[in-house]
Amino acid sequence: MADQPISTEAFNTLSKNTLVEHLGIEFVEISKQSLKATMPVDHRTVQPYGILHGGASVALAETLGSIGAAMHTDSKTQLCVGLEINANHVKSVKSGNTVTGEASPIHIGKKTHIWEIRITNQDQQLVCISRITIAILDKK
Repeated sequence: MADQPISTEAFNTLSKNTLVEHLGIEFVEISKQSLKATMPVDHRTVQPYGILHGGASVALAETLGSIGAAMHTDSKTQLCVGLEINANHVKSVKSGNTVTGEASPIHIGKKTHIWEIRITNQDQQLVCISRITIAILDKK
């Protein structure tokens, strides 16, 4: 994707008919050094107690980290796959709200990338902090 223009519209279009669209994730800011996306806390993303499901937070984090890594690779010859992800859930969010994830690179290497993703609520309070390691593979 490093060979293509960066735009929120392009990534939102690319997400059609995927988990990203199903969860309501929308890219709102994209640059080479960070990217942001929002996700509603609603019937698609809550657990039975009516609060944000940790798995939905991880899906948002992996989406941001993967797209971030893809922006730094050549999509004609390489692909990015998640190698490891962790997440610490530090604050709950009730249904009816929105969370925002922001990803920034920690390490951009030839074969691995590491991205940090901070997910916050509408009051800018930390909800989840995650780190993902992405493997950069050569297409065969």
